Amino acid sequence: MPPAFELRDVQLRYTATAAAVIEGVSATFVPGEFVSIVGPSGCGKSTLLKMLAGLLAPTSGTIFRGFDEEAGRIGFVFQHPTLLPWRTAVENLQLPMELGSKSTRRRLSEGECLELLRQVGLKEADSSKRPGELSGGMQMRLSLARALATHPTVLLLDEPFAAVDDLLRLKLQDDVRRIHEARRLTTVLVTHNLHEAVYLSDRVLVMSPAPSRVLANVAVTNSEGEFRDTAFRESTEFQQSLQRVSRALFSPPQVVADSEAVR
Repeated sequence: MPPAFELRDVQLRYTATAAAVIEGVSATFVPGEFVSIVGPSGCGKSTLLKMLAGLLAPTSGTIFRGFDEEAGRIGFVFQHPTLLPWRTAVENLQLPMELGSKSTRRRLSEGECLELLRQVGLKEADSSKRPGELSGGMQMRLSLARALATHPTVLLLDEPFAAVDDLLRLKLQDDVRRIHEARRLTTVLVTHNLHEAVYLSDRVLVMSPAPSRVLANVAVTNSEGEFRDTAFRESTEFQQSLQRVSRALFSPPQVVADSEAVR
């Protein structure tokens, strides 16, 4: 099976004379896995995510996508909900369908909309509400539902839980992992929260300060396989994986040798 994404020596400069934001990044993302990207603020994590989405092109190097970009759609959840304030929840769900290519443009049925809302923990009563009538957490849930509306094969998440309280953040993490498993998505999450990265992910990519390189590729060990719950957060496996990520992030910058190298 081809990789979902393969980056080969990718570099990005915003202008010809500017310093590189991303320098020499090579990484492979396997279909069906959940990968988190962590690193210092300003190191280019969100930039890398936008490059995967095709919103930015590398200055040099290549990004290979191992799926049909028409059939294998990408869902993107931004740091902020970015909902249209004059539209109801259901009308916001219709937006990616309206903006799609001619061959995929259509309206979601009422049943499809209600099912999307249900999957992210919203109720039928929320369907007619506008963003201003929803809490911050509910807006983020709606943003996630909108990203799922096109039935993507890839889900890209750019710090989607940064603005919500801790209890809601834990619940949203469980919802995202559940949706990832149910839909067999390839999911890539950018986050500053190391506990979140380890809890959700099959692998964690640790990035250096800009110009950003990959310092480590940490496989998260979980004897329960895909399953995540409170017991996993308290397990020795979780703590060991968290320690490896922390060590890679806070050690002196250097590209880690083969045992942790990007595959």
